[in-house]
Amino acid sequence: MISPQLKEKRNIIIEKKVALGKASGKIILMGEHAVVYGEPAIALPFSAVETVAEVKGEGEALTVTCDFYDGLVHKMPEILESLKHAIRFSLYRIGAPQDPPIHIDIRSTIPAERGMGSSAAVAVAIARGLFNFYGKDLSDKELWEIVQSSEKIAHGNPSGIDTVTTSGTAPVFFVKDQPIEQLTIDMNAYLVVADTGQTGQTLKAIQAVKELLHGGERMDAELSIKELGELSRLAKEALLDNQIQDLGEVMNEAQQLLASLTVSNPMLDRLAQVARQAGALGAKLTGGGRGGCLIALAATKENAAAIAASLLENGARKTWCQYLGSVSRQPNNKV
Repeated sequence: MISPQLKEKRNIIIEKKVALGKASGKIILMGEHAVVYGEPAIALPFSAVETVAEVKGEGEALTVTCDFYDGLVHKMPEILESLKHAIRFSLYRIGAPQDPPIHIDIRSTIPAERGMGSSAAVAVAIARGLFNFYGKDLSDKELWEIVQSSEKIAHGNPSGIDTVTTSGTAPVFFVKDQPIEQLTIDMNAYLVVADTGQTGQTLKAIQAVKELLHGGERMDAELSIKELGELSRLAKEALLDNQIQDLGEVMNEAQQLLASLTVSNPMLDRLAQVARQAGALGAKLTGGGRGGCLIALAATKENAAAIAASLLENGARKTWCQYLGSVSRQPNNKV
């Protein structure tokens, strides 16, 4: 049993500590829905949005503040079970008490339910913040295990692509049940992301594709899935070879195929057209579809700004921009 004096000393030390953990958002560039059926997908970390977990010693019990809850961790509602698990499992791996006198403040600019990896980013930020707070090294393997176990609660059977991209810095080429391949790219182009303001309907979209694959249009749907996979392979080549025009073309083709699979919607279709009219080389939905976000490829920073402005004028709720090349080559001016 810990003596009152030792306990008081430990609490004084804890109260002086503050630590941060961070994670980026993620974007699916190519391969939505086709990846479910064994075709490749490409995803990349999206640093324009992020989640930050600030861990500090305060209070007498383990508490958390986020957009959806403020209070004791052990009283968190069931809907936040994956968040609670990320905290508890991290503390377990650290070897810390399960109810320490610390507070976790979670702040995020990643919009929820938009296919941008918000739940995985929260788990990554929490793990990094807690390990930093306790002065423990966090290996890639341990981070993977903590976040994946949390994602299983949130999504049932996560592929791992969100875990890798929200915690990493490199794009990934992913095929189900195969090792994830990191890509080294340095494309002199910009990716504009626009939030439609509509919650994505991933589960409904997945079910719709499944019904097409088992219905009267099975042959057409199967062909669309295979073509989407081939477009992901072509996109990989374009990224590695800095072929901006080619990447834009495969993005446009992918949007047509996704629309044929009924996973787009009128607003996504309209915003894709708006982006192209504003000069985008390619534009398509990203993520589950039927809402969520649109992505558009721009050749210059000025063009990216024009595309973003046009999307906002035509109903997009918010836009972000990310350079796809090396930081050293990026112009100093901001979009």
